[in-house]
Amino acid sequence: MLGGMQDFELRVPRLLDHAAREHWGREIVTRWADGSETRTTWAGIARDARKLAQALERLGVKKGDRVATLAMNHSRHLVAWYGAIGMGGVVHTINPRLFDDQLAFIGNHAEDRVLFYDKAFAPIVERMKPEWRTIQHYYCFDGDGRGSFEALLAQEDGNYAWVEGGERDPCMLCYTSGTTGNPKGVVYSHRSSVIHAITELQPAEFDLSTQSVVLPIVPMFHAVGWGLPFACAAVGAKFVFSAVNEPRILCELMNREKVTHSAGVPTVWFGMFQHMDATGDAPGHLKIVTIGGSAAPRAMIERIMKMGVRVNHAWGMTETSPIGTMGAPSADWDEMSFDSQVDQVSKQGKVPFGVELRVVDDEGNLQPRDGQSSGRLQVRGPWVIRQYFQDESGPCVDADNWFDTGDVAVLHPDGVMQITDRAKDVIKSGGEWISSVELENAAVGCAGVAEAAAIGVYHPRWDERPILLVVRKPDSQVSVEDIQAHLAQHVAKWWLPDEVHFVESLPHTATGKLLKTAIREQYKDFKLAAA
Repeated sequence: MLGGMQDFELRVPRLLDHAAREHWGREIVTRWADGSETRTTWAGIARDARKLAQALERLGVKKGDRVATLAMNHSRHLVAWYGAIGMGGVVHTINPRLFDDQLAFIGNHAEDRVLFYDKAFAPIVERMKPEWRTIQHYYCFDGDGRGSFEALLAQEDGNYAWVEGGERDPCMLCYTSGTTGNPKGVVYSHRSSVIHAITELQPAEFDLSTQSVVLPIVPMFHAVGWGLPFACAAVGAKFVFSAVNEPRILCELMNREKVTHSAGVPTVWFGMFQHMDATGDAPGHLKIVTIGGSAAPRAMIERIMKMGVRVNHAWGMTETSPIGTMGAPSADWDEMSFDSQVDQVSKQGKVPFGVELRVVDDEGNLQPRDGQSSGRLQVRGPWVIRQYFQDESGPCVDADNWFDTGDVAVLHPDGVMQITDRAKDVIKSGGEWISSVELENAAVGCAGVAEAAAIGVYHPRWDERPILLVVRKPDSQVSVEDIQAHLAQHVAKWWLPDEVHFVESLPHTATGKLLKTAIREQYKDFKLAAA
């Protein structure tokens, strides 16, 4: 061969190097939990990330070791990502909303070595320290004194060269609780993360550029912060972070910093609408709002679009990095009526290059793209999971790399995907998973409960909330209060069912399992009032 191209490994630190070199002065703004604000730049993030890489090596962290964070969105969290990855480590973002058994499991399963945390989560850290067997060092992002993040960085000079390696090396680890049993770890590679970041820049995806001012409301611990910490570096977009997600604060930041892009679960917008209705205030510079985590109600999409803002309705999973599809404008968008546009955005959208979708029936037969034939939604692509972290059962895909999402969907003739149901018995509340099986198992442990079934029902704010159906043991007088008190000892507070209903019996399959399809059908029109 007479010629060829240069061959560079696709590694995450190259994103930060580009941002620091070409967009060095672009701001990163943080509004902290105590109301204070700090401003840095992409150059500052790069400098501090190198200092952190030095500090981690001095603490004995080796290539491939896991470095955990328990934190909301802010510039120091961003530094921790790039610093840990840059020295060859693997960032493990921990979801503080998990309950203690899950926190103990994932910390020990990941074998985390160091933990960086927000002061707001100090009670969790103190409670969990005896349970976490491998964490040797703890540093507070917004603390003071010796144990603070800033004190750790102050000991270093930042004269550091990133650790090199292959693009298929791991760089991040995120556990999903969208499963039964213990959470499962999803490992992201440098290669998958860089390709995913570049994809997010496309107009049909997040439509990011150097002019973008991005306020991600989705937490950085939730599915890689939807990839935005990597994608924004690729174009040097301005970041505006808030460590608290109060509508008043978010709206004020959006207007003062002229935020053009935001991303979050539907719950965020319910709160924003209440603030707008109460004060008359509204975000005035938004161009694109990306909504994902759970299905956005049609009325929400319509209201945001009437503000003159484009709505990107996204579908994805922790296992898909997370972008799977995006409901962006189609080729004939300008010829469509407003109602037709809202109808289109209400569906889950189309795949970007790299992702493939298909729908199969229970026997694995491929279903046509006719907008009617539903089946199990399967996905594959270069940023889709192949095997869970340290999972001895092997790959979670079939021989052709198709991953079963657990969702039931239809594919329309134009390629638009629409979720119609979920095959997994999990409940999605405000973008977070609740395992119905674990809720049922906890309930059955309560004295006087013979059997219990948990299902998700419609809620106007949280999309879904759990209700619990209970069959009492003979002669039992167990009350709703008894059950709730028992559950409060075993599951996170936000998992507690909104209502408990006593029933004479529950339907079962031929093998004795709860017949959830029949139970959901019985309660399909049941609605909870907004609290």
